[in-house]
Amino acid sequence: MKRWNDEAELADALEHGLTAEEWERILAALGRTPNLTELGIFAALWSEHCSYKSSRVHLKHFPTSGPRVVQGPGENAGAVDIGDGWVAVFKMESHNHPSFIEPYQGAATGVGGILRDVFTMGARPVMLLDSLRFGDLSAPRMRYLVDGVVRGIGDYGNCVGVPTLGGEVDFHPAYNGNILVNAMCVGAARKDKLFFARAQGVGNRVIYLGSKTGRDGIHGATMASDSFDETAEQKRPTVQVGDPFTEKLLIEACLELMDKGLVVAIQDMGAAGLTSSAFEMAARGRCGLELDLSRVPVREEGMTPYELMLSESQERMLLVARPQDVQEIFAICHRWGLDACDIGEVVAGNEVTAFWQGEVAFRLPVLPAVDDAPRYDRPYQLPQPSSAVTLPSFSGRDFGQDLRRLLASPHLGSKRAVYQQYDQTVGAATLAGPGGEAALVLVPGTRIGLAATTDCNAYACSLDPYTGAAQAVVEAMRNLACVGAEPVGVTDCLNFGSPETPQVMGQFVAAVRGLADACRALGVPVVSGNVSFYNETSGQAILPTPTVGMVGVVPCVLHRPSFALAEGDVVALLGPVAGDLSASRYLQLVWDMAAGVVPAPEYPAEKAAAELVRSLVRLGLVKARDISDGGLAVILAEMCGEVGARVVIPEGVSPASFLFGEWGPRYLLAFPESFQPAVEAAASGVPLTLLGRAGGDALVVVHGEEELLSLPLAEMAELREQGLRFLEEQ
Repeated sequence: MKRWNDEAELADALEHGLTAEEWERILAALGRTPNLTELGIFAALWSEHCSYKSSRVHLKHFPTSGPRVVQGPGENAGAVDIGDGWVAVFKMESHNHPSFIEPYQGAATGVGGILRDVFTMGARPVMLLDSLRFGDLSAPRMRYLVDGVVRGIGDYGNCVGVPTLGGEVDFHPAYNGNILVNAMCVGAARKDKLFFARAQGVGNRVIYLGSKTGRDGIHGATMASDSFDETAEQKRPTVQVGDPFTEKLLIEACLELMDKGLVVAIQDMGAAGLTSSAFEMAARGRCGLELDLSRVPVREEGMTPYELMLSESQERMLLVARPQDVQEIFAICHRWGLDACDIGEVVAGNEVTAFWQGEVAFRLPVLPAVDDAPRYDRPYQLPQPSSAVTLPSFSGRDFGQDLRRLLASPHLGSKRAVYQQYDQTVGAATLAGPGGEAALVLVPGTRIGLAATTDCNAYACSLDPYTGAAQAVVEAMRNLACVGAEPVGVTDCLNFGSPETPQVMGQFVAAVRGLADACRALGVPVVSGNVSFYNETSGQAILPTPTVGMVGVVPCVLHRPSFALAEGDVVALLGPVAGDLSASRYLQLVWDMAAGVVPAPEYPAEKAAAELVRSLVRLGLVKARDISDGGLAVILAEMCGEVGARVVIPEGVSPASFLFGEWGPRYLLAFPESFQPAVEAAASGVPLTLLGRAGGDALVVVHGEEELLSLPLAEMAELREQGLRFLEEQ
C-alpha cells in the first residue's frame, strides 16, 4: 500500500476517478510526477462535483445579471437586493449519493453543508427547504431510505434552530437505485456586510476553526462524481457524519467574527474539505498559501497529509485574517467552544504549499488545479419531445373514484407525515410554512417578507426536458405569487445520469436551455446552483430532474397568507377554465399513460396572472393556490380542511379537463363575498370564473344536473394521509 508521499502512477490516477488523458494533463502542468497526496488533490478538484467539467460550457446560457443581483454564480451562494439595505443569500445543493448509502447522515450533512454556504457569506439562515425524490415505496430499502432522509433533515435543522419550511417529495421507480436529496437554504444579510471566499493580503493568517478533522467523508467528492453499482452500500466510509450542535456554535461564532470586522475571507470546508477551501480561496484571490498540516486539530490518530487534505469532516471553516486579529478570533471561538488554530499564511505567487512534520507534503500551482480543470463539451443527442397522445374516453367515468385514487397516492397525498418532523416556528418569523404554495418569513427586525419555493415535475421533464424545465420555473413563480411575493432570483440543482451518455447529456442540455429561456422571459436571474451527474445505478439513470429554487420578496407584509377555505367563501377560478390533460398526473397515475405533449408556457399570460394574484394576496383579498399537479380537484381537496365546498362546472367544459387538467396560468381563489366586487374589478382583463361556495362537510362537484362527485371531508383527510402513513408507524 502506497504512502502519502510516494510517487503516483497512472493506475493510482484511474483508481481516483481520473482518466489517462487527465493524468497526462497533470504531468504536463507540473512538469513532474505528483506524489499520492498531490494526485488526491487534483482528483478532488477535477471531479465532476467540484469542477463542473461537463456542464460549464452549457451553464453559460443562464441569465446571471440584473438590477437586484449583488453576487451571481462563482461564490459560496448567490445574493440579491431585497430593499432597505438587505440582501437575500441563497443556494441549493445535492447530497444524493451519500443519502442513498447512509440516508440519515447523508441528508443531515446535506443540510449542514448548505447552511454553511449561506452563513459563510455573512448571512443569518432564516429558512431551509428540501426537494426529495424516492423510488417505488415497495422497492427494497425504500421505506428505510425515506424514513432516514426525513429524520436526518429534521434532526439537523431542528437542532441548529433554522426552520424547514418548504420543498417537495415525489416518487418514481426510476429513483429506486439513486434517490435525490436536494437541500436549499435562504439567509438574510446587510448588503454592506457580505463576505467572500477570496484570500488576499500577503502575510495574513490562515485560520482553521470548527470541529476536529477525522477520516469520515474521504473521497466524498469523487464518490459523488461516479455512478453506483450493486456495491453502493459498501461506500459508507465516504459519507460524512454531522454534529448540528457544533454547527449552531459555528454559525454564531462566524457571524460574530464578521460583525466585528475580523474576517478578510472565509469559506467552509465542504466537498473535498481543506483542499477545496484552500485552493479555491487562493484561486479567487490570485495569491498563494503556505499551510502547516501538523497544526490541524484531529480526532483520530495517525492521520496523514493525504487524509487531512481530503477529509470531509463536517462543521469546519477556513478563514483569512489580519495577524493583529488572530488572538481576538481565538478568544471568540474558544468562548463558543470551538477549536481554532493558525495553520498558515497568505503568500505571494500562485502556489499552495503544505508542510508536514518539517518536510514539504505538497507544492502545487493553483491555477492548473482550479481554473484550468478540464472542460468537456461532451457529445449529446437532444431528446425528441413526447408526441401527442389520444385521450381515453371519459364517458360514464366515476370521477369520484379517480380523485380518491389521486389523493391516496404518495405523489399527491398529504406530506404532513414528512414536514411534521420539522420545526417550522423556531425564530418566530414564519408567516407561511409547509402545506401551502411557498414559504414566507419576515426578515429579522423588518416588515420585509422573504419567500422561497422549490419545484420540478420530473415526470414532465422525462417527456420533454426543455419544456418541462421551463414549466418548473413558471410553476415556481406561481407558487410565490400565492404568498404575495415577486420573484427576484433563482438557484438550481440539476440532477441527471451520466454525462458520458449522449442521451443523458442531451437531456441536460435541453433542460438548461429551457431553464435559461424561462428565466430570461420572466426576468429572474440565476445566481447560484449545483450540478449533480452520475445519478444512476448499473446503467439505469434517474429521470431528468432540474430542480428550481426560487426566492421572492414582499416589500412590506401586511397580511399573513392563508390557504384553507372558510365558511361562505366564494370559490373562483382565475385563468382558463379547462386545463390540459396532456402529460398530466391524471394520465400518469390513474390511466398509467406516461405520454403526451408538455404544453409550452405562455409567458405574457403567466406574468400578468402572477402579478394580479400577487397584488390580491398582498392586499389580503384572496386565498390563492395555483393549479398544477393533479389539477383543480386535487387542489380543491387540499383547501377543504374544516370546510367543504360545492362547485359547478361551467357549461361546455369537459369535466375531466376541468377537474384534472394542468398547465397554464390557472389559480384557485377563495374570498369572502364582500370582497367579490374588488376582486372582479382587479381581475379586469384576466378570465375570472365563479365556481361556487365553501360550506358543508363534503366536496361536491356538479355538472349540469348531475352530481359528478361527492367526497366527505373526513374521507378525503383519511385518503390524503394513506400514502406516507408508514412514517408515523416507524
